[in-house]
Amino acid sequence: MTESMAPPAPAPPESSGLGVMGWARWFWRQLTSMRVALILLFALALASVPGSLFPQRGTDPAAVGRYLTENPTTGPWLDRLSLFDVYASPWFAAVYLLLCVSLAGCIVPRVAEHYRALRRRPPAPPSRLDRMQGFAETTQDTADSAAVVDAGAAWLRSHRWRVRTGDGWVAAEKGYLRETGNLIFHVSLLVLLAAVAVGSLFGWRGSVIVTEGNGFSNTLTQYDSFTSGRLVDRAELAPFTIGLVDFSATFQRGGEQNGAPRAYRADVTYLTDPQAPEQAGSIEVNAPLQISGTKVFLTGHGYAPHVIVRDAAGTVVFDDSVPFLPRDGNFTSTGVVKVPDMDPQLGFQGIFLPTATLDPVMGPISTFPVADDPALFLSAWQGDLGLDAGVPQSVFRLDTADMTQVGLESLRPGGTWTLPDGSGSIEFVGVDEYVNLSVARDPGKELALAAGLAAIAGLLLSLFIPRRRVWLRTAADGSGRTLVCVAGLARTESGAVADDTAALLAAVTGPDARSAAVPDTGPTQERGPA
Repeated sequence: MTESMAPPAPAPPESSGLGVMGWARWFWRQLTSMRVALILLFALALASVPGSLFPQRGTDPAAVGRYLTENPTTGPWLDRLSLFDVYASPWFAAVYLLLCVSLAGCIVPRVAEHYRALRRRPPAPPSRLDRMQGFAETTQDTADSAAVVDAGAAWLRSHRWRVRTGDGWVAAEKGYLRETGNLIFHVSLLVLLAAVAVGSLFGWRGSVIVTEGNGFSNTLTQYDSFTSGRLVDRAELAPFTIGLVDFSATFQRGGEQNGAPRAYRADVTYLTDPQAPEQAGSIEVNAPLQISGTKVFLTGHGYAPHVIVRDAAGTVVFDDSVPFLPRDGNFTSTGVVKVPDMDPQLGFQGIFLPTATLDPVMGPISTFPVADDPALFLSAWQGDLGLDAGVPQSVFRLDTADMTQVGLESLRPGGTWTLPDGSGSIEFVGVDEYVNLSVARDPGKELALAAGLAAIAGLLLSLFIPRRRVWLRTAADGSGRTLVCVAGLARTESGAVADDTAALLAAVTGPDARSAAVPDTGPTQERGPA
């Protein structure tokens, strides 16, 4: 046959491709694989890093504004990437939701498979028990093999094995709680993610400083700082009010732990709403006050010197207790007093000492945190406080860029300092105490706690409960006796069934039994049933 007469080569088959459904199934299999779930978990942790590196609008919008002002080139680009609002950004939400879907896709099929496994009976013994783990055999001086099978089944049931019996054999399996614990652990992780999402969307937290004799209402303008979830309606906060009646702190006097705190207690009154009757309560460390679904925590305290500032004509222009921030364990505190209603404006930088002592090296210091011998050291400034510049200022910081220092003075309670040039005076009336309260509503906290405890319990079950099977088979040996064989199979790498098979053999044999055991050589592949 010549080359021209050769039959034509068959045309290659047309490739049908995966199609839309094929690609969808492929994508779903990839998304619900454990490998992708771990990648998404790592990606979520990596996506959280910018939230720690850059200021966030949800917690400190003023810091975000300062960052954008100080970085006019890179700031806007970072803002376009939502790096100042990481946890509410679309890309963070996408990773979070993909992780939840991936975990759900991994867990649901395993739950269904585990349910089917719980309903299945243990498999019959394999044909070659001598190849299994913990193999042992013995002979019984009885021809009644059914009695041996019944004794083995009864012993296994009494030790909480799932038992299946057949003609001359017993099969049993134990350790189903191992896979149950594994599933509980993974389901708990999914619930934990949901609880965190609920808390971040519907929760809020605010902090406020309250001095003795004053109070605050649960409105946005009353808080010193306030953060809330995206779905919180800030105008619909519970309308409760809290007033601080008295704060008491107990410190140890004398000994090696002189000045160590022993107890804190804030006695308060509160109204659940404007029409409700007034109620009394207290807030202590780790004992918050619960009002209208929120918790009020005592997070700190300090001293608020009460001062009165008068102008040159003797008119009172400032009369209030000013919170000072403690700087050490003996409550050496610093703070400022701003008096904008004078011309020129006045500002005072102060150091408050609860128990004042003059140290020859360190100067004035406090030797004990209780106000046994209080003193107030002031530095007076005149000029422009900078309050009209439109830039928020800290109440604990005095901007002296456009001010001039006019003098220094120390005061005891009841003392008055007349400023130079007749520009006014300041009187140190006494000392009040203040508390720092943190008010929080976290609707997902209880669910997160339950999920965390369930995850720990599930992990313990999956780690410490071994999954294993044991079998017992009887056969007549032709001399009126019964040959009894036992063996097992560990379903986990760390499992061992030699003790189980030995205990089963001892339960069904008599004192005159002659036995022989084959050493346990480790896990082997399970053979098919006989």
